Amino acid sequence: MDLNPVNSNLFTITTPLYYVNGLPHVGSAYPTIAADAIARFQRLQGKSVLMITGTDEHGQNIQRTAEGRGLQPQEHCDQIAASFKALWQQYNIRYDRFIRTTDPRHEAIVNEFFQRVWDQGDIYLGRQQGWYCLSCEEFKEERDLLDDHRCSIHTNRVAEWRNEENYFFRLSKYQSKLEALYAEQPNFIQPEARRNEVLSFVSQGLQDFSISRVNLDWGFRVPFDPKHTIYVWFDALLGYVTALLDPDSEPTLAKALQQWWPIDTHLIGKDILRFHAVYWPAMLLSAGLPLPGRVFGHGHLTKDGQKMGKTLGNVLDPVALVDRYGSDAVRYYFLKEIEFGRDGDFSETRFINILNADLANDLGNLLNRTLKMAYKYCGASVPDISKEVIQAESTLAEIGRALSDRVVQAYDALAFSRACEEILTLVKTGNKYIDDQAPWSLYKQGQQQAVEQILYTVLEAVRLAAYLLAPITPKLSTAVYQQLGFSVDFDEQSLINVAAPFPAHASWGTLPSKQALGEPQPVFQRLEILEAVST
Repeated sequence: MDLNPVNSNLFTITTPLYYVNGLPHVGSAYPTIAADAIARFQRLQGKSVLMITGTDEHGQNIQRTAEGRGLQPQEHCDQIAASFKALWQQYNIRYDRFIRTTDPRHEAIVNEFFQRVWDQGDIYLGRQQGWYCLSCEEFKEERDLLDDHRCSIHTNRVAEWRNEENYFFRLSKYQSKLEALYAEQPNFIQPEARRNEVLSFVSQGLQDFSISRVNLDWGFRVPFDPKHTIYVWFDALLGYVTALLDPDSEPTLAKALQQWWPIDTHLIGKDILRFHAVYWPAMLLSAGLPLPGRVFGHGHLTKDGQKMGKTLGNVLDPVALVDRYGSDAVRYYFLKEIEFGRDGDFSETRFINILNADLANDLGNLLNRTLKMAYKYCGASVPDISKEVIQAESTLAEIGRALSDRVVQAYDALAFSRACEEILTLVKTGNKYIDDQAPWSLYKQGQQQAVEQILYTVLEAVRLAAYLLAPITPKLSTAVYQQLGFSVDFDEQSLINVAAPFPAHASWGTLPSKQALGEPQPVFQRLEILEAVST
C-alpha cells in the first residue's frame, strides 16, 4: 500500500476512544482538554490539524450494561456517545472527528485490516483459558491479579475463569521488533516512567493474545467464522484509522491512510498503556503500516488526595464543574497545576486560589489597570512609540523576546504546566515592572514619553502572554486581545493565521502603535467557593 510521505505541515492527535459503559467523568475530560490544547497550539502555528476523539462501543461489558438498563446495546451507546459530545462542547473542545466504533464504515476497516493480518499468517485458532476481567475486557495473567483473583485496575471486581476457543494474534512474533522500536525511538513512549513500565513488561516475554470471543452478540463477526466476535480492543484500536476517513470517502484502508496517517500523538490513560504501546504497534507492523509518532500515557486524578469513587461520594462531576466555573478555568487548572504524565489532585480550594491568583489578579488586573492608564494618559490608544523604543532593553522585553521559543518547546513536550509557568513569569514581572516604574508618578512630573514607553511595554507583555495561553484559555485570550483593539477570536481557528499569524504574534513588539483600545473591564471574574461539585 503506497502512503503519502510524511508532511511536516500536518498534525494528527487522538484522545482515547472512551468506553461507553457509563457517563463521561472528569478523567475523560482531562486528556481531551490536553489534546484540544495541543491541537489548538499546532493550528496556531499554521499547521493543518486533525484532532480525533470518540467512543468505543462494543464488548460484553456494554452488552451487560445495556441489559441492566433495559435497553438495546445500540440505544445505550447512542445515549452515552451523545453525552460525550455534549460535554466536549461545554469544555470548548474543537475536535475534527468523533468516531464511534458502531459506525458501519468502521466494520469495513476492521474486516480489511483483520484480513491483512490473517494473510500475514499472524492469526490462528487456539484455546484460551484463564482469569478474565470483564471491566478490562481482557484475560489476565496471574502477575496482574491481586488476592482472590481481583483485577489490579478494577479492584472491586473478581476476574471470571474462562476456557474457550479463540482466534489469537501472534504477538510473541514481534518481541524483537518491538524491542528494537523502543531502542531506536526512545520517545515513542512518553513520559519516561511509562516507557520503563512497557520495557519491563516486554522484557518478561510477550504472549500471543486472544482477538475473538464466542457467545457474544455485540460486536463485529470474524469475517470467515461468524461464531466468533472480534475482540473489543482489536476493533477499538482501529477506530483511530476509521476516523481518518473523509465523510464521503469509501471505507477502505487505502482511503483512510492516504492523507493523515501516521498519527503523530496518541494521548491515553496509563491504565491502557499496554494496548497502545505493545499490542497496537505489533498489529501495525503485521499489517505493514507505519507506526505513530508517540504514545503519551497521562496520570490519574484524585480529589483532595483521595481516589475518586461512588462509595466515597467524592466523584467530581465534570458538568457541574464547568457549569459553575467556566471552561477556561477548568482547562487552565488541570493543565497548569498538574504535571502532564503524573498523577494529579483536584482540590476546590486550591482550584479557586490558583485561578484567582494567576488569571484574575496577575493577568486580568495587570491588563485592567494598564488599560485604564492608557485611556487616561494616551487617549484610549496604544502609546505611539517607535520600533527602536519597543525593542529597547527592559526586564519585560528581555523575557518577552525569549518567551516564544521556551513555550513552543514546552507545548511540543506536552509540558503544559511548564508552558504556563513560563508565561506567568512574564505576567508577574509585568506587575513588578509597572509598580517599580510608577507611570502615574511620571505622568504628574510631565514625563509623557517615559509613561508611554512603560505602558506600551506592559500592554505588549499582556498581549504576548494571552497569545501563548490561547490554546489553553481561548475565551480569556480573546477577551484580552479584543480589549487591546484586535478583531481576533481564538475560537475561530481557521482565521487565526490571517488575523494573528504566529511568526508575528508570538514575537515581542507586535502591538501596533496608536491602535484604538477597547473599554477596560475584567477579563476573568474572581471565583468564590460554593457548595461542593462532587456527586
